[in-house]
Amino acid sequence: MGFDLQPELEALEAQHLRRRLQVIDQVLPGGKVIVGGREFLNLSSNDYLGLALDPRLIAAAQAAAGRWGAGSTASRLITGTLALHQQVETEVADFKGTDRAIIFNTGYMANVGVISALMGKGDVILSDRLNHASIIDGMRLSEAGFYRYPHRDLNRLEDLLKKYCAVRRLLIVTDSVFSVDGDLAPLADLVRLKERYGAWLMIDEAHATGVLGATGAGLAEALGLSAGIEIHMGTFSKALGSFGAYVAGSAPLIDMLHNRARAFIYSTALPPPVLGAMQAALAIVRQEPEPRDYLLEQAALFRQRLQAAGLDTLESETQIIPVLVGDNRRSLEFAARLRQIGLMAVAIRPPTVAAGSARLRFSLSAAHQPADLARAAEQIIAAGREMGLNKRTCS
Repeated sequence: MGFDLQPELEALEAQHLRRRLQVIDQVLPGGKVIVGGREFLNLSSNDYLGLALDPRLIAAAQAAAGRWGAGSTASRLITGTLALHQQVETEVADFKGTDRAIIFNTGYMANVGVISALMGKGDVILSDRLNHASIIDGMRLSEAGFYRYPHRDLNRLEDLLKKYCAVRRLLIVTDSVFSVDGDLAPLADLVRLKERYGAWLMIDEAHATGVLGATGAGLAEALGLSAGIEIHMGTFSKALGSFGAYVAGSAPLIDMLHNRARAFIYSTALPPPVLGAMQAALAIVRQEPEPRDYLLEQAALFRQRLQAAGLDTLESETQIIPVLVGDNRRSLEFAARLRQIGLMAVAIRPPTVAAGSARLRFSLSAAHQPADLARAAEQIIAAGREMGLNKRTCS
């Protein structure tokens, strides 16, 4: 007895929307993996700087485990706050140029925790339509009114700001680098608008942390706008090669999250080995700009090659480079063709993207070698041409 879930699974299968776990047997240097005894160039990883295998992160994790143990043993407000947690949070605040910072266990928990802690009935949240699912879920849990303005549409956003400027709390929230399109938020305009209408601004720098900015602190740093943003969120699980997330801002903001963010209050604290890796990653990204410079140079070259061949990379400006397919089945077919020739690129389908906008998302890493990326671009172009994805171009 019980619920019969098979019909729903079959419906997902029929729509080419059913997901299955992909088991990685081994992670190799050079942005490669072993799956089923075969080697693949991994073009779907968020390890943008190749730090996940960096010996310095591994050694720092081992040292922290040796001193503090394998687990934190409690939630942060009980006995789970080690001196190591406070050290990392102080370093994050310095990294972001804010008064204080707080660590969450995941980026999802950070977004859900912050938004639901600060916003409630009578408040209004204005969110870019392409923001991450964790932001959407945080808005739903908050019980505040929320509106998803069209992607990067400043005119529509300003209309909404005018309409709701008298509410108790008004929050604009946006990704800084959008995770499936690879484009950038119009951050300078968002700061201008939030100041004009008395709103707060929260930015999710998950895909920008470590990649953008003079010290890798993200898009806000790159544009010199950090001081104009109330809530900075980012993750350690992408370019920083480890795990967990941070929120940085004013001292009152962090104190409020200690008291109201349920995702923080009711979770066991991150374990010492993760904290050790966090510290090592922060030091590396601040002191070593060369990997992110190389990454962005290679991404620009990779994107130009695909665009020149007529593939639609949307408005990508970063290390995230989509190729639009449209149809779910065809996106899976495109991924399968690439897999046959040793490229791992996962098809991104609804509900992650809108219906009719399925695509392959190529995520580049500083671990990738130029020759591997050049060869991959040629293979992607050839496979796209076989599938009729290359748009006509005029010379």
